[in-house]
Amino acid sequence: MTMTLLDQSLSIPVLDGLQAQGDLIVIPYAVVASSVKRWSDWVPVPPQGVELLRGGAGGNAHTLVAEPGTCLWTNRVTDFDMLAIGMFRASAVVYLLHPEHGASGCAPGTYVVRRQREHEGRRSRLVCD
Repeated sequence: MTMTLLDQSLSIPVLDGLQAQGDLIVIPYAVVASSVKRWSDWVPVPPQGVELLRGGAGGNAHTLVAEPGTCLWTNRVTDFDMLAIGMFRASAVVYLLHPEHGASGCAPGTYVVRRQREHEGRRSRLVCD
């Protein structure tokens, strides 16, 4: 039996604006700067990435990954809506990975990562995937 390898390529969209991935939303810092405060220094994103959020009931993780030296991260942030998980500052394209949602890229810049919520009438609840 002879096996051949297929040439496969993958195209991951890279955005510099608002983007959502399941229960996360990534917002350019400039859009929410007046309502977000960072409380500590930035730390480099490690080679294995940073788990931003794990889905409800122990589900799959949303992970921020970057080439070494290209992205700084902090989870010491607060915002008026109490939805902020953290912030990252990237000097090159970085990626958000999730087994069910796939991958998306963020162009260089500073972003706030928040939980998403949905509204139903006057009620709101966190999105859980």
